[in-house]
This record gives sequence, structure tokens and C-alpha cells, in this order.
Amino acid sequence: MTLLGATALVIASMIGTGIFTTTGFLAADLGGPSTILLCWLLGGVLALCGALVYGELGAMMPRAGGEYVYLTRAFSPIVGFMSGWVSLIAGFSAPAAASATAFGTYLHAANGAISVKWAAILLVVALTVLHGSSLTVGTRVQTLLTVGKVVLIIAFFVAGITMGRGEWSGLTEGKSLVDTDWNIFAVSLIWVSFAYSGWNAAAYLGGDIENPGRNLPLALFLGTSTVTLLYLLLNVVFLYAIPVQELATGRGGGPVIEVGHTVALALFGNIAGGAFSLLITLALASSVSAMILAGPRVYQAMAEDGMFFATFCRKNEHGVPQASVALQGFLTVFLILIARFEQLMYYIGFTLAIFSALTVFAAVVLRRTQPEFERPFKTPFWPIPAILYMGLSIWMAGHTIFARPQECLAGIGTLMFGALLFFWWRKNSLNTAS
Repeated sequence: MTLLGATALVIASMIGTGIFTTTGFLAADLGGPSTILLCWLLGGVLALCGALVYGELGAMMPRAGGEYVYLTRAFSPIVGFMSGWVSLIAGFSAPAAASATAFGTYLHAANGAISVKWAAILLVVALTVLHGSSLTVGTRVQTLLTVGKVVLIIAFFVAGITMGRGEWSGLTEGKSLVDTDWNIFAVSLIWVSFAYSGWNAAAYLGGDIENPGRNLPLALFLGTSTVTLLYLLLNVVFLYAIPVQELATGRGGGPVIEVGHTVALALFGNIAGGAFSLLITLALASSVSAMILAGPRVYQAMAEDGMFFATFCRKNEHGVPQASVALQGFLTVFLILIARFEQLMYYIGFTLAIFSALTVFAAVVLRRTQPEFERPFKTPFWPIPAILYMGLSIWMAGHTIFARPQECLAGIGTLMFGALLFFWWRKNSLNTAS
């Protein structure tokens, strides 16, 4: 995978469900445009700090697997195994299910005869077949989808500001920044961090990227910076088109979920707005595609280390771990069938905040315990990015435990089950060896 392909993967992994669904929930919780924009900006800074640290780790250990590889080296195999388990459920399957569900929701909004769940399932099956056949073909399709996604967002912003029916007063009305409840703000950052999740996507491919010591950290930085700018532009358009209060309540009294669809209709009317809404499904499909492409590399790395079934590391003649790709697709479909969208968002945000912060801490540990290790890329302004990322992540996770205990318990339960699975696996491996 080239630098362009790796950067496209990062952008595609990030721009998905969150940006087209989250602002309505933020409007309901925060109530002010300045606070909403600050939340999106801070989420971008948080993601960029994480991307810089992951760039150092990925350049040090250019191997497929991401957090599994880094945490195993910094701490122990059990920590690495638990991160791989979390990646399997919360890192890729759940976000892919959420994005696929949003894809179906947007199609249903455009045509009420389309089933949300069936549209989501068919998308996942089609992309699983694509990425299970060839890495080269899958990467090319992914890059094309991502370029289309970026062009769509820029066109949406320019057309919305220049030709759309909106009011600039939407960016000033509502609660002021000084009236912000910072406890609620911390929980809202969970929503935003979900929208930014995927900034570490290139790290999962490791050695599958050309010249990973240079291109992997560069892809993480370029992809995350680009998405942060695009997110801020999109939210300016959202707030320009629809007042905060309307985003917070919608037609049914609750937050607007299909924000992109609702804003497109408000800006351009039914025909042009409906066309933009259909194009948004392209962005969501690209996000699902990126997760089905990157996620299986974690399970491949675990299987190569004897920490997962050997069949999941076997590749076909095109270099694809087909069993891992199939597993990713199956779990994604399963979560589409059983989980509600809002539950997935909080569950993903909380669980990933914990493990991404632990991975950033791994970089701190490795700097002290293995200073001699070759680092083709070093995090600039060290240790400020690491401290910022860990501090904000812990702040978010702590407040979310009290605000959404059910989803947080599900996340903690996932971690505990992963630990039990590790000991069961190790016991059975030792018995087999003896």
C-alpha cells in the first residue's frame, strides 16, 4: 500500500457514521454552536495527538496488528491479547455495524421502501467479498471511494454556503460557551471521539505499507489533519443550515440523527437535497469498507503469534487473510442485528478511549525501558501529545461511567471476557504442546 492508499484508509476509516449523526446529539446536550464547534476542534486535537504517538510506535514496529503488537511488547501478551479482542468487537465490528446501519438509515430516508437492516447487511456482505479476494483491488476501490468522499464534503460545504438556504445567525444563537456544563461536555466528547475513531487505521497494516518507517506516521498525520478540517467545515454548514434548537429536537422531539440528510433538504430542497443524501451513503460505505480492510490484520497478527486459531493468519495468493476478513464480516452482521445505534456509539467510544490511552502510555513505557530501539519517527513536542491524549481520554471515560453505566459495563465486560479467554487459550495451548 502506497502513502496515498494508507492516507486514504485513515480518512475513510474516520469519515463515517459520526460526522453525519453526532451533531444532533451534541445540540441536545450542549445547546450552543460555539460549544459544539469547540467539541469538534478538541476531538480533532485529541485524535492528532494520538496519531503522532501511534506514528512513533508504528514506525518502530512496522508489523500488521496495531495495538496488539505495541501492547504485547510494552507490557505482556495478556494485554496485547485483550487489545486484539477489543479490536475484534469494539474496534472494528461495532463501528462497521454502526456505519452500515447509518448507511441503511440514509437509504431509507431517501426511499421508505428500503429496509435499514437489510441494506446494512448487504453492504457488509458485498465489501467482505471484495476485501476477501485481493488486497490490491480492495485498496484501489477504497482509495476511489475516499477521493469521492472528500470531494463530496468539499462540494457540500461550498454549495451549502454559496447557494444553500441558511442563516449565519445559526452560528451565534443558543447557549454561550461560559454557560457550558463541562461534565456534559466530557460525555459529549465520547460522541465526537467516536466520529474521529479510525485515525489509527494505517497502524493496523504495518508492513503492508511501502516504507512504513516514513509513510505510516505520515499517513496518520495527513489523514487525521485532513479529517479535522473537513469536520469543522461540515459543522459550520450544519449550523448555518439549521438552528441548534431544531437539531436538538427534530420532528419527533429527540435529536436529529440523519443530520446530513436533514441539512441537505433544508439547504437545497427536496430534489437536490435527496441527491446529496444519497451521495452521503457513499461516504458511509467507504467507512465500512475501511474497517473490513484494516480490522482482519489484527487477528492475522494474533494467529501468527499463536494467540488465535492458525487458520486466521493464512493468506490467499493475493495476500489476503480470508478467514479473518470473513470473521470480521460475520461479527459486523451479527451486531447489526442485535444492537441499537445509540448503544453502539457509547460502547465504542468508552472502550476505545481506554485502550487507545493505554497504547499511548505504552509509548511512554517503551521510551524508558527500550531507549535503544530504533525510532525512524519520533513524536514531536514529546511528551505533550501523550499527556494530552491520556488526560483527555481518562476525563471522558470517567464522566461516561456515571452518565452511561450500562454501555460502560458492557465495555468493561468485554475486557474481562478477553482476559478469561486469554487464560483459557494459554492453558489449552500448553496442554496441546505437552
